Amino acid sequence: MAASRDQLLPAEGVYEIDQAASTVRFDTRAIFGLLPVRGTFAIGQGRITVTNPADASSVHVVIEAGSFESGNQQRDDHVKSSDYLDVSRHPEIGFRSRCVERAAAAVATLHGELTVCGMTRPTAVTLGTVAHEGKRMTASGTTTIDRYAFGITKAKGMTGRHLRITLEVVAYC
Repeated sequence: MAASRDQLLPAEGVYEIDQAASTVRFDTRAIFGLLPVRGTFAIGQGRITVTNPADASSVHVVIEAGSFESGNQQRDDHVKSSDYLDVSRHPEIGFRSRCVERAAAAVATLHGELTVCGMTRPTAVTLGTVAHEGKRMTASGTTTIDRYAFGITKAKGMTGRHLRITLEVVAYC
């Protein structure tokens, strides 16, 4: 007899995200779309609550806005300035899920709200792999963010409007 999808998910419980083992990566384009820009943010704290049924599971993550790093100090300082993330006024980027939607056996979307620079907008994260071994869970996901939706509109053409975000998360129950 084949196992159901819910049997393949981590055990019910609250999982704390391991900040040191988890990554938030971004990809965008700069200089009128000519140059790729890649980098990371650090997770400040996070929690994943797994329920049965899995559709009611939830995620809450806080990302440290000042941890923006692209490998170019001048760009990093500019992105942290009031022109972009304004980290002195908005030190955190937050995501809180509302629900999990499963379209097929292997495809799930985490619907929630992302808060950047004090503005909250709906965001959907497409989940990739979710694996577990004992009390350890790993999960991956992707989303695309439009910075204009969060009021970050300066330097049009010099930095990408859209950022592809890739998450690799490790959490423990």
